[in-house]
Amino acid sequence: MTTAVVTGGSRGIGAAIVRRLTAGGAEVLFSYLQHEQEAAELAARTGARAVLADVGVPSELDELFSQVGALDVLVNNAGIASTTPMPELTGQEFDRVLAVNTKGPLHAMQRAAGLMPRGGRIVNISTMTTVWASPGESAYAASKAALEQLTVVAAKELGERGITVNAVSPGPTDTDFLRDNLPQAARDAAAGMIPLGRLGTPEDVADVVAFLVSDAARWVTGQNVRVTGGLV
Repeated sequence: MTTAVVTGGSRGIGAAIVRRLTAGGAEVLFSYLQHEQEAAELAARTGARAVLADVGVPSELDELFSQVGALDVLVNNAGIASTTPMPELTGQEFDRVLAVNTKGPLHAMQRAAGLMPRGGRIVNISTMTTVWASPGESAYAASKAALEQLTVVAAKELGERGITVNAVSPGPTDTDFLRDNLPQAARDAAAGMIPLGRLGTPEDVADVVAFLVSDAARWVTGQNVRVTGGLV
């Protein structure tokens, strides 16, 4: 049976990934931080295991990975946003964003690589903000751009072991995360710019992740797949 760890799996894209992987027969452990009820409900529906863990704290990641043995799949989905304009951005906020969005996935990849057999799969969830950043997104865009470069290097370093490492960069996706950080008018405007005529759904992203962790994607590594509905 395929075993998988998904960080930030309690809602939105992460929850869709958990649902998709468990539906395909995988045994999934996912982390959550704030949304305990949603995590419990998802675990009950899917049979996945929910673990409280802050991915920005290395000791909590250690505890998360101590609960798995051999590992086939890692999906680094957990992330936090920042909308503070650059002149007002504090070092503390910047450090926290990088701790969760960049250092957390790096530490997770380090831990997962030691548990993965040949043929393991790692997927890092990035964002199209790295190529289409808006004012106030300096910390967020920087953290995810760094994650994309870590993906490329990890793909080269782990390739000799048959482990693939890819990134998925969603465009505007109809999630609580987006609604919390973008007003309705801005979401409507984004949908109007997308050639396919709508915001993405978490399932749109989860299906791409499911492909990348499958045997069908065995020759795909070091790539950044932009799941944007044609928005470029």
